[in-house]
Amino acid sequence: MVSRRSHQKSRTGCAQCKKRRIKCDELRPACSNCVKHSVTCDFQTGSPSSASPAHPPKLLKQVSSLKSPGSSRSSVRSRPVISNGLDPGELQMGDLELLHQFVTSTCYTTSNRSESHDLWRITVPKQGFHHDFLMRGILAIAAHHLSHLRPDRAADYQNIAHSHQDKALSTFQTAIANMNETNCHAFFALSSLIVVYAFASPRKPGTLALTDDSQDSPGEASWLPMIRGVNSILQQVWPWVESGPLRGLLQPGVINTMDIRLPKPATHQLKELAGLCETAEGGEEAVAAYRDAVRALQKCYAKIFTRAAVECEVGTAFTWPVEVPDKFIQLLNARAPEALVILAHYCVVLHHLDDYWWMKGWAEHVMGNIYKELNGSWREWIQWPSDTISQNERCLVWRPLSPDMIPSQTPVSMTSS
Repeated sequence: MVSRRSHQKSRTGCAQCKKRRIKCDELRPACSNCVKHSVTCDFQTGSPSSASPAHPPKLLKQVSSLKSPGSSRSSVRSRPVISNGLDPGELQMGDLELLHQFVTSTCYTTSNRSESHDLWRITVPKQGFHHDFLMRGILAIAAHHLSHLRPDRAADYQNIAHSHQDKALSTFQTAIANMNETNCHAFFALSSLIVVYAFASPRKPGTLALTDDSQDSPGEASWLPMIRGVNSILQQVWPWVESGPLRGLLQPGVINTMDIRLPKPATHQLKELAGLCETAEGGEEAVAAYRDAVRALQKCYAKIFTRAAVECEVGTAFTWPVEVPDKFIQLLNARAPEALVILAHYCVVLHHLDDYWWMKGWAEHVMGNIYKELNGSWREWIQWPSDTISQNERCLVWRPLSPDMIPSQTPVSMTSS
């Protein structure tokens, strides 16, 4: 009679094996059972089986609290990912998968400019090898991209993305007090990725995601003030970035947009908005803020309409959030109907970015929630942008500039990618 071979129970196996009640061989970075069934292993993500899923950080609070260069004498430095003496320890196969995803696919989805693709594919990861906050930002975006491409494993990849981004922002916030000519390029790259991450994060129904206050859901990325906050940081180091290895990501300078003839529907709507500003409530300061916001919107429409092939449409679209005055942001936070109507017309610009996986559906999401915020006759003011988005129209059709109209490169707010 053959006796049964004894074996030891595994008490430190991965969660997947425990759930399926099978023996885990505890191989790293992923056990054999998880590899066989193509599921994410706890060992691969570096998380213990009892750990709770990571939650997305409050990105607005992280960005708004960033300090300007030289404001602190702290000696904290960003830690290199790879030291001079290579650690022969275990490979993190999950992270290698994410890096491979970024350099073979994700890097091509941050911009429509072919000139920037190699910079995101080669130069930015090279910077990441010396600054772990940037490398984690790269891995976070790649994880979000995989969650989009592999919906059956979306929750796993989103948790990995949140974990990497949380650590990236923690280091980023500490190290920015020592931003200088050498490391500013890594800050510049991560700043751009932070905005992509904010839009790539899952949206919650019923929120505009404009502010980090009680009116929006806790933990949801607040995209509009984030773009403004990141831009304020970049402006302080722009001369260094302009002459550095990532200068190819900068947006060329702008042309005079005031004399450009827009399509008739857009021109008509801008005139209507200008009239609305003059009768707005809130006093002269509010009226002035609305005027400036509409002027900035007109410039943004014109830039999209006449965008040259050398310009990034993402960067062009993001000029409006950084050009509106602070007072207008306050009016948006207060849900002033005039401010919401102007924002609704900006959604037409966001809709031009709907082909990017991380922007997909954002214009419709914001527009739908603006509609809920407004009532009565105010909803008539957003009929045109609402119809434009719902009918999937690209009313600001791109018309190429002649070579002599292409401007020289000059500092422009938050127009990277």
